[in-house]
Amino acid sequence: MSSNEKDKVAKLDKYWINNYRMGGYLLFACGLINLRYQWGEPNIISRSALIFGPGAAVLGATYVPALVTVLARREIKALMAIAGIALIAFAFSN
Repeated sequence: MSSNEKDKVAKLDKYWINNYRMGGYLLFACGLINLRYQWGEPNIISRSALIFGPGAAVLGATYVPALVTVLARREIKALMAIAGIALIAFAFSN
């Protein structure tokens, strides 16, 4: 690997935490929007909390150094991506 390629990889690795923050904010915002637009529906608070709760947890975890080391693991990144996509699909189908 050349030094130019190593610099690119290092630069990409530097900003990975922002992906978690944007994903957490996306879930949090979708959950609150879902809550607002379906306010009269039964059980809407629990269904919306299922969306914005994990979003708030992920967003908060990105500011705790001990949890950031856990979030940096490759398998956790894959699980979080799958869970995030599933929650967004649930938010739009709900």
